[in-house]
Amino acid sequence: MKKAVVLLSGGIDSTTTLAIAKKEGYELYALTFDYGQRHKKEVETAKIIANKLGVKEHQIMNIDLTQIGGSALTDESIDVPQNRDLDGDEIPVTYVPARNLIITSIAVGWAEVWGAEAIFIGANAVDYSGYPDCRPEFFDYLRGAVKLGTKMGAEGKEIDIKHPLIHLSKAEIIKLGNELGAPYELTWSCYLGGEKACGKCDSCLLRLKGFGEAGLKDPIEYEE
Repeated sequence: MKKAVVLLSGGIDSTTTLAIAKKEGYELYALTFDYGQRHKKEVETAKIIANKLGVKEHQIMNIDLTQIGGSALTDESIDVPQNRDLDGDEIPVTYVPARNLIITSIAVGWAEVWGAEAIFIGANAVDYSGYPDCRPEFFDYLRGAVKLGTKMGAEGKEIDIKHPLIHLSKAEIIKLGNELGAPYELTWSCYLGGEKACGKCDSCLLRLKGFGEAGLKDPIEYEE
C-alpha cells in the first residue's frame, strides 16, 4: 500500500487533509509538532483525531521554536491579536518564522524512513492569515530541494508534497471535510488554550467565517 506522511496540527485544515489522504487510499503516518506553542491543546486534539481516522503511526515531535521566538505563538510577551481586519496585507505577529519550512523538512526525513511517497500539508493561500509559507510558490521550490537533497530523490524515487487545500476557501474546505466525515467536533483552531475557543483571534475568525459561508454549524464552543 502507498504511504503518506500527513502533517496534523489538530485544526480544520490538517484534519480535512488527513481525511483526503485517507480517501485517496494512503496508509497514514501522522506527524504532529509540539514546537513551544502557547498551549498543548492542539497536540492533544491531534492525538484524538489521528486515532479516530485510523492512522498507522502517529509521531509527536518536539522542537523548541521558542528559542527563535519572534511570534505571538512562541513568545508570551507578544500578544495574540484579536478582532483584527483579515483583509489587510500585513503579515501578522502570529506568523512563526519559517515554521512550514522547518516542519515540512522534518516530514521529508520521516517520509524517507517509512518509504512514503507523499507528504500532505493543509496549507491554504485563500482564507488564511497572510503567512508567506502557505503560498504555492513556496512548495514548488521546496519540491526541487527535496528531489536534490534526499536519498530517495537521488535514486529517482519521488516524495511529492501535496497541498490539496491550497486554492480552496475556508467554506469550501469545510464543505469538503464534512462530505468526507472529518471529525470537526474534535478539532481545535484557537490560538489561545482556553476551555472554549476565544472567537476573536485570526484563526477563530477564519473558522467562524468558513462555517458561516458553508451554511454549517460549528460544532465547538466559543466564549463569545
